[in-house]
Amino acid sequence: MISSSECTMPLFLWLTFVLFYSGSGQITQVGFSDVQYDASATTQCLAEPGGTMYGGGIIINPEFSHGTAGWAVFGKGAIEERLSRTKNSFMVAYNRKRPMDSFSQKVRLEKGKFYTFSAWIQVNEGSETVSVIFGTGDGEFVPGGSIVAEQGCWSLLKGGIAANSSSTVDALFESKNTSKEIWVDNVALQPFSKKQWRFHQDERIEKVRKSRVRFQITYANKRGLGVRGAKVFVKQTRPGFPFGCGMNFHILESTDYQNWFASRFRFTTFTNAMKWYSTEEKQGQENYTIADAMVMFAQANDILIRGHNVFWDDPKYQPDWVKTLSPEDLRIAAERRINSVVSRYAGELIAWDVVNENLHFSFFEDNLGENASSIYYSTAYKLDPTPRMFLNEYNTIEYCGDEKVSPGNYIKRLEEIFWYPGNEDIPPGIGVQGHFGPGQPNLAYMRSSLEILATTGVPIWLTEVSVEPGVNQAQYLEEILREAYSHPAVEGDHNVCGPRVCRLQYHGSRGHKLQQHAGWGRRGQPDRGMEMPRFRSLHRRRRVLQHYTTPWRL
Repeated sequence: MISSSECTMPLFLWLTFVLFYSGSGQITQVGFSDVQYDASATTQCLAEPGGTMYGGGIIINPEFSHGTAGWAVFGKGAIEERLSRTKNSFMVAYNRKRPMDSFSQKVRLEKGKFYTFSAWIQVNEGSETVSVIFGTGDGEFVPGGSIVAEQGCWSLLKGGIAANSSSTVDALFESKNTSKEIWVDNVALQPFSKKQWRFHQDERIEKVRKSRVRFQITYANKRGLGVRGAKVFVKQTRPGFPFGCGMNFHILESTDYQNWFASRFRFTTFTNAMKWYSTEEKQGQENYTIADAMVMFAQANDILIRGHNVFWDDPKYQPDWVKTLSPEDLRIAAERRINSVVSRYAGELIAWDVVNENLHFSFFEDNLGENASSIYYSTAYKLDPTPRMFLNEYNTIEYCGDEKVSPGNYIKRLEEIFWYPGNEDIPPGIGVQGHFGPGQPNLAYMRSSLEILATTGVPIWLTEVSVEPGVNQAQYLEEILREAYSHPAVEGDHNVCGPRVCRLQYHGSRGHKLQQHAGWGRRGQPDRGMEMPRFRSLHRRRRVLQHYTTPWRL
């Protein structure tokens, strides 16, 4: 079974030899082979398809240079090989009646391996989403990634799957619009063992996250004279990589929770305290008591804060009184809200999730017009130009079957917001939540998604990482965090976690994303008598804030 838990380049092989000298004078040779991972990605639509990654990997006839050999009709419809004007061969599925009517190839998957997929896709007219699907033979079809293909040029579909068992599957293509022909070229499916995958992670971590430091110790009164045998002690005061954790209102009630949090994290996102339904439960009655107290605690303990969120585009999570407003009254209320919360915490935050889950939902667009979100990003920036303004979404890296938030669609929405007239100077941020199910995380798809998102040059943060409870929860969380940390475009990682004292509970799921996972639900009441200590160094805080809010352009 394939894991559905979140679902011209030659083949590079190298052989590394380790030589050991034995006492008998013999040399023992130990070798292992590895496949160099291809991290290339593009969102450009090209006149000719790009090269075949890994020489096709385990795919037979990946470039269709031998016609349809190795491929078969899947479902109904017809397939044929065609030639471009430059005599390039490609495969076409036409006369399609059902979404998965296309062509397929049977491939053998091995348990415990990750498989990276790539292909160049085009449609015969307009534009349409095309997905790669893996059929297990028992009626299960697992998506491996998707792309919005266009007419007249080739787009790269890059994704992947994880195999939970050894089996033979059908690799095929899907498009829900059966009137469109699916054109495909240069297909590749490359397996990696977990050992190989970890090797690539460690290799990138060594290159991206580490650097050599040389100390030269000299006498203060003897210029240039080195001190022999000097002992140097180094203490890390703040991690270079922003690793943080969600914080809920129970932090105000429990000393144990405070100590646990402050001893581990220097970055946080409040789960609910800054949300509209928390600060204005009744119309016109704002109450920032909890949010203010949590800000004070964070500042007192030198913890930097991501603002979450100004608005939430899901109709379900509006304050009850907002749901019944007329469009004009909503416009007035929303303007009051954004002016209130952004101005209140101006200069105190490193980021804002301005309109949360803006690809899945459209509450404000439906009521106030298609540019509502773009306008709110502009307003937030004018009120406080310090924080990076994030587009925060789920399922972009953790579940390959959610076409709404595929990396390509995410980038398209990002450009719509930040290329809106007047928004060009806003520092954008890519926020991918990362709510994973209880099974093996699909790290192949996660990595491919990060590579595609990274083509924008915009900093990527994992903002709400979680793994549903299961026997391997800790192991899977570690794998996800390591995958994120090894990617050069990822500049921060926030988890949804907490000790038992937080009284955190799960409240069901929406697809592969927990709705109120680990406290991301409604607020409670803190201990009103709690005294909050003052922040230790305002000057240092301003300096650190400036470091994490450096401008970046699309």
